[in-house]
Amino acid sequence: MRAVIQRSKSCSITINDTDIRPVEDGFFVLLGIEEEDTEEDAEWLAQKVINMRVFSDEEGKMNLSLAQVEGGILIVSQFTLFASTKKGNRPSFIRSAKPDRAIPLYDFFVDECKKQYEFADKIKTGEFGADMKIQFVNDGPVTIIIDSKNKE
Repeated sequence: MRAVIQRSKSCSITINDTDIRPVEDGFFVLLGIEEEDTEEDAEWLAQKVINMRVFSDEEGKMNLSLAQVEGGILIVSQFTLFASTKKGNRPSFIRSAKPDRAIPLYDFFVDECKKQYEFADKIKTGEFGADMKIQFVNDGPVTIIIDSKNKE
C-alpha cells in the first residue's frame, strides 16, 4: 500500500460534476493499493498518516501533527501509483489491486484513519472509480511518499 501525502492549505474534490467535498488546512492523500496488501498494511499506513508531524510549530519547524493543527484529510484512491514503465511508454497497472480487492481495503484504510483521528469528521474521501476533479493548494510544498512494504 502506498500513500502520497501532500500538506495542503485547501483542497476539494468534485465527484461526477455534482458532489463537492472541501477540506481546509491538512492533508491530501493519494492511496494506491496492490494485490498483496492486507488490513495490517492499512492499519500501519493509517497510523503513519494520522501521526505525521509536518506542520510548522511557533518556531517554524515541522513538528506538529495533523491533530495538533486540527487539520482535515482528503483521501483519494489512486491505482496509478503502482504504474510500471519498464517496457515502452504505456504504463502497466498490473500490480494495482483489482476493484474487488481494492475497494474493501480502501474503505478499511479510511475507517482506520477515522478510528485513529479525533477529528474524524474532517476526513473526506473520493469515490472509488468515479469521475473526479481535484483542486488543491500544496503548502510548502511538502510531499511525503510512504510504502507499507518498505516501511520507510
